[in-house]
Amino acid sequence: MIEFRLDRGSGVATYLQLVQQVRHALRLGVLQPGDRLPTAKEVVARLAINPNTVLKAYRELEREGLVAGRPGLGTFVQRSLGQTSMDDRARLRAELVRWVRDGRQAGLTLEDLEALIASVLTDSFRQEIA
Repeated sequence: MIEFRLDRGSGVATYLQLVQQVRHALRLGVLQPGDRLPTAKEVVARLAINPNTVLKAYRELEREGLVAGRPGLGTFVQRSLGQTSMDDRARLRAELVRWVRDGRQAGLTLEDLEALIASVLTDSFRQEIA
């Protein structure tokens, strides 16, 4: 089951942070169709947030067709977002871990690494379109 976490200093609305975390978990294969999301009560107890915030996030995910609520049972994943195999993801993740480790050893900060990744992603998708 997914464990939500909040970055209160990010400037991103709490409900959007929850939505983004579910999307990421779906893309990475952490959540699969049929998995149950934590109940609003469980999320509220863990994160000390308003229950309406959790419900808003779950409604957004439902609107996108990613989850569905079942009265009395909970909210369940309906579909995945990942398009690649778990083996490919694991291999790519391992390569990325090595790359980040090399970057940190070279003295790059978190912000440096984020900027470099964003730059490469942007360039890569621009080249694909052109």
